[in-house]
Amino acid sequence: MKNKFLFSLLFFVFIQISAQKSLMTISDSLFAIGRYKKALNVLENSKPSFESNYKKAIIYESIDDYKKTIEFLEAALFFRNSQKAKLKLAKAYKNLKMLDKSIKIHEEILAQDSLNLVLQYQLGKMFISTKKSGKAIQSFKKLIYYDKENANYSYQLALSYALLKDRDRMINSLLDSYRKDTLHLKSIVRLATSFNKLKDADSTRIFVEKGLKINPNEIYLNKLKINSLYRAKRYLETIPYLLKLDTISVEKTYPISMLGKVHYNLANFSEAKKYFRKLIRLDLSNYKAFTYLGHIAMKEQQFSVARLHYSVATTKGIEKRDEEYFGLGNAFYELEKPKEAIFNYNKAFLENRNNSKALYRLATMSDAYYKDKKIAYQHYKKYIENFDKKDTVASKFVKKRIQEIKKEFFLKGQNIK
Repeated sequence: MKNKFLFSLLFFVFIQISAQKSLMTISDSLFAIGRYKKALNVLENSKPSFESNYKKAIIYESIDDYKKTIEFLEAALFFRNSQKAKLKLAKAYKNLKMLDKSIKIHEEILAQDSLNLVLQYQLGKMFISTKKSGKAIQSFKKLIYYDKENANYSYQLALSYALLKDRDRMINSLLDSYRKDTLHLKSIVRLATSFNKLKDADSTRIFVEKGLKINPNEIYLNKLKINSLYRAKRYLETIPYLLKLDTISVEKTYPISMLGKVHYNLANFSEAKKYFRKLIRLDLSNYKAFTYLGHIAMKEQQFSVARLHYSVATTKGIEKRDEEYFGLGNAFYELEKPKEAIFNYNKAFLENRNNSKALYRLATMSDAYYKDKKIAYQHYKKYIENFDKKDTVASKFVKKRIQEIKKEFFLKGQNIK
């Protein structure tokens, strides 16, 4: 009797296990052909277990529902301590930007398997993302110890030092990455950027050229190349790069703005106007486009048009607008409106007290317009105090006028300071 009962119990357990396995197989088959809703329904009818919860998690992961993925992975881990489930859970946390939780799981696994370099690499990158520079440096130094030829490890170490603003060790690590792999584009771009910030033109140029040979369409290197050529006034050479950048870059205002400036400097004013007008259509707040249209109108002696463009630029501008007010002053001067010209030269100098030209024009226009020479005298004095060595010709004239004005007041029996 006892044996018969035991046999019945074992048979029942076998039937249950077989039924559970059958449900898992059906679920797998449905999921394999994309019927994930039906697969989930089948799993709902199965007995809760590690397998059923893990399979649900995998289904939700496949449709990027990471909250549900986490829910069922945590449920699966309640039944069994599984490393593969933990890794899936860490990945889901990472996808939801819950990096601290993902880091904790990585550290738990690495405590048991310290030679898992893949996990160590992922952990190091998360330390960078969470700005844990010390731990990131420790991770990548450890990785370099085990794999001295891996350029990515040195590159990530450089990023770790960048968090500390440790420029020298960052650059050394980037150079180390480049030595290990001369085609490592990310290191090359970073090196070009770093040397550009250090104003090391030769090193910048070397890495820009190396990077563009690997990928002619690398956007930031193209910008560095363009800026270098532009600073050297090699305007014609910038045009092919700018036209290419206009086709490959999502950010359109930079190449359009630069094409406008290049054609302006080449005195191709009709082309320059075309690009600056296009720039305004792309970004109405870009007041420098109006500034350049004002400059072009001045060169074409359309002074009323220039005044209009400069006026718009001064209204839209939020940074120092001394260039715009100075241009407006020049436009009013050409329109024979000296009082308005003086007002705008003064505005230009107040916007930027390093603008020697604005102060010079303010002084000379005040000298010509006002009968009271004390006004011009004060401006002339201020010019000498601030810009005596900047323009010897202008300074010579200013000093002469200071002496002449002092003499005029002396002859009237007045002292002027």
